[in-house]
Amino acid sequence: MNGFRKVLHSKIHRATVTEANVDYEGSITLPPELLEAANFSEFEAVWIWNVTNGNRFETYTIRGELNSRGICVNGAAAHLVSPGDTIIIASFAMLPEYSLRDHRPTIVFVDESNNIKEIRPEIPGGHLANSSARAYREQGLL
Repeated sequence: MNGFRKVLHSKIHRATVTEANVDYEGSITLPPELLEAANFSEFEAVWIWNVTNGNRFETYTIRGELNSRGICVNGAAAHLVSPGDTIIIASFAMLPEYSLRDHRPTIVFVDESNNIKEIRPEIPGGHLANSSARAYREQGLL
């Protein structure tokens, strides 16, 4: 097959919502440092998964203020979050099937203040992630 598949491109894992602004036009405002670390483009479509309440929605990114650490969900989507909620922000890409074997999504881990703790590839396995991360480091892959 010479088709394409939609795959995870990158994500910001367990970010904290700092503001919800229903009066803004729409989107999610992210600090430029997080946009760059996650390889998100401004105005790129992203999925938001609210870990706190289970809501899931799609919106697009806009650039916030440098060094702000603020994450603001805007417009109608602001009804789906509250300040303090933990969210995952994910982007997807269409890749040719031949490149899937070597594809490794970028994961940006942040602390509760949205400071970058670690950037590394996605490690499959859920409950095995800590031991897998250790193995990746030992192999020089992280």
